[in-house]
Amino acid sequence: MGVDGFRIDTAVHIPRVTWNRRFLPAIQQHALARHGEKGRDFYVFGEVAAFVNDKWNRGSVNHSAQFFTWKERREYSPDDVKAAIEQYDYEQLIGTGGQPTSDNAFLRGNTYHAPDHSKFSGMNVIDMRMHMNFGDAGNAFGNGRDSDDSYNDATYNVVYVDSHDYGPNKSNTRYAGGTDAWAENMSLMWTFRGIPTLYYGSEIEFQKGAKIDCGPTCPLATTGRAYYGDHLAGSVTATDFGVVGSASGAVATTLAAPLVKHVQRLNRIRRAIPALQKGQYSTEGVSGNQMAYKRRFTSGGVDSFALVTVSGTATFTGVPNGTYRDAVTGDVRTVTNGTLTAAVSGRGNLRVYVLDLPGNPAHGRIGTDGPYLR
Repeated sequence: MGVDGFRIDTAVHIPRVTWNRRFLPAIQQHALARHGEKGRDFYVFGEVAAFVNDKWNRGSVNHSAQFFTWKERREYSPDDVKAAIEQYDYEQLIGTGGQPTSDNAFLRGNTYHAPDHSKFSGMNVIDMRMHMNFGDAGNAFGNGRDSDDSYNDATYNVVYVDSHDYGPNKSNTRYAGGTDAWAENMSLMWTFRGIPTLYYGSEIEFQKGAKIDCGPTCPLATTGRAYYGDHLAGSVTATDFGVVGSASGAVATTLAAPLVKHVQRLNRIRRAIPALQKGQYSTEGVSGNQMAYKRRFTSGGVDSFALVTVSGTATFTGVPNGTYRDAVTGDVRTVTNGTLTAAVSGRGNLRVYVLDLPGNPAHGRIGTDGPYLR
């Protein structure tokens, strides 16, 4: 099938200058040799684990996730060991206040701008700060936003609630916040900046509350890493992206789970609206709900602008006039005074009002009502 990207485990244990000087150029070279110009899209993201709520990991720039998304700012010794020490000392002395910033993830008003990746290292990262705070979606959203100007481009952050290592707040158990909380987390992840990532089984709350890794002291089958394949046994006929025509066996039960229905529709909505996939965002002129934002992506013949609110009603002011269509309900609004209020209730419910633009008409309602999106 080929390889689309690499997850770099424990990337923080190799100095950034070594990544930038040795490994990342080699990865890029092989991707180009194998895939031609398409190889430039080869995706690399690193695990730089920072189990704190700080923007910078205990004030240490060299141990912070966003640090690894940038190129070096000066030349170092040709000897790799000396270069690593020089880089560490240089950046620690400059400190957090002297690190580069970027608006690559942010709209300028309502306008998308071409991101500047000239200083991008080639490595994206797991969004550890959002992960740490996903015990509550609003908390994850607030903490994520607070760090976004310090990444080269937070649009490419990998966002997850739990993984094969940890749950939120450095818990060693799989997330057990409840189905409604999971639905809210998913609604945020699938519409906010970043790349949503789901640990296998979370769509049925598989092994919720189970210890993820207890080493040799317990059977694998009782942990959060237990074998999941039994839940996929059977057959499925798909009639379209995210649409199940028929299913039999254990997988039919899996596909009937409320969070599976939820994530299927979220996938269809995200796929249909480019602003949700690659768009920059802004909270300027947004009021009434903590988790609400504008997103836009413009490139070539594509221009996609969306107003998003998760779990609560929000008012958007200063937005372009025109016709907006909600991807969840199909509701149509004509804005003439730059203001739109999107009414929504229910945890995990969502409104995505998409602007009709020349050559880019809004889709309107996408999918059918489910347990959360309605």
